[in-house]
Amino acid sequence: MNRSIAILFLFLTLNWAAFGQRNVKDSIISTPWISVQYGLNWTAGDLKERLGLLNHIGFFAGYKTNRNWIYGLDASFIFGQDVRVQGLFDHLIDSKGNITDMNGDIAKVRVLGRGYHVNGNVGKLFPVLSPNKNSGIYVNLGVGYTGYKFRIETQDQVIPQLELDYRKGYDRLTSGINTQQFVGYALMANQGAYNFYAGFYIQEAFTYNRRKIFFDQPNTEVPKDMRIDIQYGFRIAWLIPFYKRLPKEFYYN
Repeated sequence: MNRSIAILFLFLTLNWAAFGQRNVKDSIISTPWISVQYGLNWTAGDLKERLGLLNHIGFFAGYKTNRNWIYGLDASFIFGQDVRVQGLFDHLIDSKGNITDMNGDIAKVRVLGRGYHVNGNVGKLFPVLSPNKNSGIYVNLGVGYTGYKFRIETQDQVIPQLELDYRKGYDRLTSGINTQQFVGYALMANQGAYNFYAGFYIQEAFTYNRRKIFFDQPNTEVPKDMRIDIQYGFRIAWLIPFYKRLPKEFYYN
């Protein structure tokens, strides 16, 4: 995921340099919209019971029309360290309060939050408080699919009860359809690379547990009810539109 983002970043930078001329100031233009975005999100609803503060890093790829409608697709990788489920490995702890690996050494186990989402979006730009007709209040709505789970890390140690498919019994994987809303401000600068959007973001996910058993609760039936997992916070993105090259006013032989 990190490698893909780095490649996308380099690709977009090179393309921005190749398309330096534009007519943003004088008219509403149609152009591809590509961005690399970051979000910081708090959790609510059922998700708050498992995970706390989450980071989003991803991209948006779409198209802005000459009527300031924006259509596109966005995808993000979700990660965080605030895991709120307690006692996940209590049954693996020995009488001294440790988890041991296959060699009998004390093991270090980390549990992290992980997830993703992919959304189809439609948005609208309203040129208010803006330097041109291609900037202003930006409203975006979307629907897509999302998933969350715990990532269990045992470093270089081997703990048989937590290896390979056994991890699925602890990861609390949930997934389902989500909706999302965004309202903020978008700027397409008259000159230079200062193109961005930023604002408030909220996502509502309607998810279900995807595991049949929790190994830490083998005698308890896995809940089958729909979960309402909510995230809300802020999003900022570096926007790189692709402009058509304008014709020169004078030609010389």
